[in-house]
Amino acid sequence: MKFILRSLCLLFVVSALSHAQSDVSDFPSLREQARIQQEWLKTRLEKILPALMRQNGVQMWIVPMREYNEDPVFSSLVSATTFAARRRTIYVFFDRGEEKGVERLALGGSNQGGLYVAYRDTTLGDAELWGKDQWKLLTKVVQERNPRTIAVNISHTHAFSDGLSAGEWEQLQEALGTEYAKRVIRAERLALDYISIRIAEMLPHYKRMMEIVHSIIAEAFSNKVISPGKTTTQDVVWWMRQRAHDLGFGTWFHTSVDVQRQAADLRNITDPVIHRGDVLHCDFGISAMRLNTDTQHMGYVLRDGETDVPEGMKKALTNSNKLQDILMKNMKQGHTGNQILANTLADMKKDGIDGTVYTHPIGEHGHGAGPLIGLWDRQMGVPGRGDVPLLASTWHSVELQATTPVPEWGGQKVRSAQEEEVEVTKQGEIRWVQKRQTAFHVVR
Repeated sequence: MKFILRSLCLLFVVSALSHAQSDVSDFPSLREQARIQQEWLKTRLEKILPALMRQNGVQMWIVPMREYNEDPVFSSLVSATTFAARRRTIYVFFDRGEEKGVERLALGGSNQGGLYVAYRDTTLGDAELWGKDQWKLLTKVVQERNPRTIAVNISHTHAFSDGLSAGEWEQLQEALGTEYAKRVIRAERLALDYISIRIAEMLPHYKRMMEIVHSIIAEAFSNKVISPGKTTTQDVVWWMRQRAHDLGFGTWFHTSVDVQRQAADLRNITDPVIHRGDVLHCDFGISAMRLNTDTQHMGYVLRDGETDVPEGMKKALTNSNKLQDILMKNMKQGHTGNQILANTLADMKKDGIDGTVYTHPIGEHGHGAGPLIGLWDRQMGVPGRGDVPLLASTWHSVELQATTPVPEWGGQKVRSAQEEEVEVTKQGEIRWVQKRQTAFHVVR
């Protein structure tokens, strides 16, 4: 009888865990993800790219790269089943006008599920060209189309627009010849904006990713994972990474968990044991479908005898929530990152909040293409990258911190650092992708 009871209990536990995991990970299969991503790619190539080329005065865009030295824009131009350039791949986009649309050629590599013409030298059958022969084919493509302007990815300011390597640039100039080389422009905003603009079909999947992120953090900052006096911050870090991996997600940066403690400086302790009364903070991001999240939450470990988070701690979190509100109010479409930062900091000071703002775009890259709204050590503005305007149909990580004296800690300051994703809608409205943290995660 005891054996039967033990077996039933075990079966119940296994069933419960399996159910919990399925609830969290009801994400499409890899095959379905690839199908969905292909639809996204088709929409972006057919709708977003032509508009941006015309907006930036680009008739032809040439994007050459070699295997394992891909341009940052590469992943935004290819199918989910393509992981690297093929030997050398040269993508050519030629605007034939509103009626005919943008011609898409791949000199090397595949047709990406029918979205490109895999352009070959017909004299060689299916064989791929090598070395200078490939550049000769590009010369033929350019001469036949005679573009007014030719955009290349060279930029001193934006990494996302600077994917053309020195070797490829030298060979490209030779292939173009003197006359067509004169038509080359550095349309930095083309690659930058193409990468940054999201389409509406992406959002439901991104929302689900954010739900999963919040679920993992909530479990990590609970007694399911943390035993005060025993568990270290690295124990929590690796639990979070393992949890994401087990659910089928990647991570684009190493998770961090840190502690603030009354009357203690823990900055030089790499793996402190978590004690009662500690304030917890995590920075955590997952990856799927070539999308990335970036989230920071706060937690508190109750002292013996405490039943709730001290009011001073709650005030600290309230202040960072207020700073989020101030920032989002100032995130106006068309304003540059530096304008938004200056207006936000001015309003922050009026409200008596001691904080810093370091918000960034997010999407296909964790620290994505688009305007920077401050850096933690550049509250005066960010030259170049902060001068980019905020665009509609983009996503951003609202990342910031507010520092507040806590009476229960004798006036010691507590840093409440938060990070949550927002979308700028097609109409320019700023709203949370999922939701924000408004109360501490509590370890009892």
